[in-house]
Order: sequence, then structure tokens, then C-alpha cells
Amino acid sequence: MITVIGLGPGPIEDLSLRAWDRLTQCDTLYLRTRRHPCVDKLPEHLSCVSFDDVYENYDRFEDVYSAIVETILEIASRDQDIVYAVPGDPFVGEATVSRLLEAAQARALDVEIINGISFIEPCLAQIGIDALDGIQILDALDVASQYHPAINPAKPALLAQVYSRGVASDLKLTLMNQYPEAFPVKLIHAAGSSADAVESLPLFEVDRSAGIDAMTTLFVPALDPLSSFEAFQNIIAHLRSDQGCPWDREQTHQSLRPFLIEETYEVLEALDRDDPQALAEELGDLLLQILLHSQIAVDDGEFYMTDVLRIVNEKMIRRHPHVWGDTEVDGDSEQVTLNWEDIKRAEKAEVGKARESMLDGVPRAAPSLLVAHSYSKRAAKVGFDWDGISGVEAKAREEFEEILAAESTEGKIAEIGDLIFVLVNWLRWLGVDDPESLVREANAKFYRRFSYVEERAAQERKSLSECSLDVLESWWQAAKKAGL
Repeated sequence: MITVIGLGPGPIEDLSLRAWDRLTQCDTLYLRTRRHPCVDKLPEHLSCVSFDDVYENYDRFEDVYSAIVETILEIASRDQDIVYAVPGDPFVGEATVSRLLEAAQARALDVEIINGISFIEPCLAQIGIDALDGIQILDALDVASQYHPAINPAKPALLAQVYSRGVASDLKLTLMNQYPEAFPVKLIHAAGSSADAVESLPLFEVDRSAGIDAMTTLFVPALDPLSSFEAFQNIIAHLRSDQGCPWDREQTHQSLRPFLIEETYEVLEALDRDDPQALAEELGDLLLQILLHSQIAVDDGEFYMTDVLRIVNEKMIRRHPHVWGDTEVDGDSEQVTLNWEDIKRAEKAEVGKARESMLDGVPRAAPSLLVAHSYSKRAAKVGFDWDGISGVEAKAREEFEEILAAESTEGKIAEIGDLIFVLVNWLRWLGVDDPESLVREANAKFYRRFSYVEERAAQERKSLSECSLDVLESWWQAAKKAGL
């Protein structure tokens, strides 16, 4: 029999009666670490053997845990009972216990668990919150290794094992991808012991605390009830429910099409204005459309938002083998693009949707200038392009002459279309990857200058139709000189 005992957070008084009884019945106690406040007050007859020296023999915690587990299993395999004690509770932050249970099951060895008070209960007492308020319990080492914290910001979180200032530094950088740098947090030191203390400070200062040690936990309060993706999903599901909004309930994938397009263009407008606050609002409106489509899919039994997220996460990992695999790109973004296209073609072929043309995959419903740019760029990759920019310029002159030479209105219109396609190519040669933005800026420029003309006419107490073309043109030129 292998018995695992939780020693609790510190004082011997927190040790359970069941644990004490088991300790009085054994002769030898194996300790993951002797560095625990209650060790010196255990039954005097006990011969205590610690694994502290194992930590000195290995550079990685994984190797330390494996060595401890193998030692315990080797003793148990000799038909000897063994009692193994860990700080806190065996099922809270004890990697050796989870590994031990898995290995013991594989070897048909019995394991008895005697629970103890974990670090969680004293921490909750220190900060005065109920665990059922949605507290999230995470390993600080796991979060510190991430680039974005896997935390619901609308709920509080406890991050355990902030055992060094180095860990705290990595941890705060990850958290600041979601929380403001001055967000108020708490460091809880030695929770449950006589030396317990709570330190309140802004997030950016957590790695400056002199009190950080092996028993430090970080408490991150809830950011805002409406700051999470889950809160947004709940609002949309509510709107689509019987207790929600009649308009939202009536919507379908097809009825929402114009709103999706409209919100996308409003995002582009915010980008053109270089307005971060407007961009935040418009991205929210665009996300609203995505969540509405996803909730309609849930209601109709098509798919879940979790499917959407899983599919796109898998796609991002699969299409970035230079990040999550062993592909080398030497920092070349063009090589990244080529790899991306190769992977996309392989994916399509795997599901029986191989492209018939290399131009397939460009959404035909996209803005026409974008489609023209994408077509020409793809064709250029295989050498179907001019030798130099002078060839594009010559082609533009040729197309313009063909417009003038066309004898019918229909012919002129068709030739103008050809000229527009050549102009998009010309822009590509000039390094413009988004002709739509260029035209939007031209439209915005026209709006500013025409508005100026309207203002000048209003100052003269005249309508535009009452002003001569020469006057209107003079005001237009004044707008240009003013930098509008």
C-alpha cells in the first residue's frame, strides 16, 4: 500500500486527525520536502526521509518528479507499505502525486490518499472571497510560459507557485497582454502559516517584491463583468432566447449578410482615420456579427463557437510550421507566404477540394480591386508579369488609347475596365498591396475638399448651383493648398 498524506499549509494544528493517526502507525515517512513548518512537530518516533537532495541532482522539475516517483514505486514493489507526505493537499499543485497515481495504476499498486488543507483555503480567507464566486486556480509557471493568459478576465484568479522574481517577471508580461499594467493585484505570502502576509501592488510591480518565495501566490481580481468573451456569448445567447429580442431571434445567416459587410467597412474606415478608440468599438461590432452567426449555428444544430475556435487554432498552428514545427524560413516573409499557400493547397487536396486554378481561393464576392490585385499577384508568382514597371506604363497608355479608339459606349466601358485592371497592376509594381485603401483615401480627400467648397458657398450665402464653375474651382484649389 502506498499512502499519500497532505500535510496542510503550515501549522501542525491544520493536520487532519486521520492523517495524524496514519502517521502514528508508521515508522518511516518519506517527505517531498523537509521545508514545511509542521515537520518538526510530527510524531517523535518517525524516521523522516526527504527528497530535498533530488532537487539538487536535476535541472528540470520533470526529472525531479520522475526520480521521486520511481523511488516510491521501487519501495512499494518490494511489498513494503510506504507513506509519502506532501505540503498542502495531494491533489492541489502536486505533480508527483498525479504521476504516482498513473504509474501505480499501471503496476496494480494500491494508493490511499489522505487529504489536507491546500494553499487555496488560506488564500481565500486572506482576500475574503468565496471559491464559488468563480475563482480560477492556475499554475503561475504555466501562465508565465504563455503569450496570452488563459484566464477569464471577468472572474478572479489565483496563480500559485510564484516562487521567484524571475517567474513573477515572466508572469506579469503575460498578464499585461490582457490586464492594464497598473491593474491592482495582491501577492499572498506563506498563506496558512504564522508568517502569512498580503501585499497589494499594481501588476507591473509584482516582480519587485522582496517577499517572493516558494509559498507566494498571486491574486488577480476580476477585471470587469463584461470584459470576457464568455460574457459576450451569454448576452448573444440571451438575445436569441425566448426571453430575448424578437429581431435577434428572426435573424438568419443570410439576413445578416449586409450587416457583416457594413461592419467590415466601418472597421476599415476606423483604420483609415487612424482612430484607436473607434477601431475598438468597430471591432466589437464586427465581433457581434461573428457571435450572432455562431449562435444561429448553435440554435440550428450546425456547430458551436468551440468548433470555430478549435478549427482556426488548428489552422494557425498547422500553417505556421516555422513557429510550431521544424521548418526554417530565415526570417523571410515571402517564404512564409509561399509555405502558407502550399499548405492550403495540400489541405484542399486532402479533403477532395483541390483547386482547378491557382486563382481559386480568392473570394469572388470580395471588392473588385482586391480581387484584381490578388489575381495579378498570383499570376506574377509564376512569371506571368511584365519584365519591369515600364512595361506596365506602356500597357496603361495602350489601354487608354483603346478607350479613345472605341466606337461604341459599350466598347469604351469594356476598355475602361481593362485600364482599371492594368492600373491595379501598376499599383502592385509601386508596392501598393491594398488598392481599396488607396481609393478610399481618394474618396476621403474628395469629401474633405468638396466639404470645404460647400462651406465657402455657405459663407457667401449661396447654393452651389448659384456659383460659377470658375468660383467653385477656385475654392477647390484653395482646399488643396490648405492640405485638405
